[in-house]
Amino acid sequence: MEIGIVRQVDINREMQAAYLDYAMSVIVSRALPDVRDGLKPVHRRILYTMHAMGLGKGAPYRKSARIVGECLGKYHPHGDAAVYEAMARMAQDFSMRYPLVDGQGNFGSVDGDPPAAMRYTEARLTPIACEMLTDIGKDTVDFVDNFDGTLKEPEV
Repeated sequence: MEIGIVRQVDINREMQAAYLDYAMSVIVSRALPDVRDGLKPVHRRILYTMHAMGLGKGAPYRKSARIVGECLGKYHPHGDAAVYEAMARMAQDFSMRYPLVDGQGNFGSVDGDPPAAMRYTEARLTPIACEMLTDIGKDTVDFVDNFDGTLKEPEV
């Protein structure tokens, strides 16, 4: 980039290129699951939040609204509906071969019925999710700063 030089650009072409670059970066960084663990960032953040809350095997269920709030406040400031929908999907045995969230309450149906509001459902991690997170504190994954730089979260 040349500082102090003004270039003439076609606004239509520039907007097209900028939008395409942005769209591709969103698709690659958020919309596609990572090949290393099969999770999108929102799923990874939900699981890490639940792990940090101590919601492993044998732990009592915790209100979904509490889990979503923790995740939003610490790692994923993109709206509660997106986080809750992702968490509900991880609890559905008809959506995932091995559910990662053990849900209690109405988490939707195979017929397309939506989950109940997050204030009515509860969740904890399934044993397989606990297994995925077993060695997370042993330098098995890299950690990066969260959105505001106050906490660390797993990169993958």
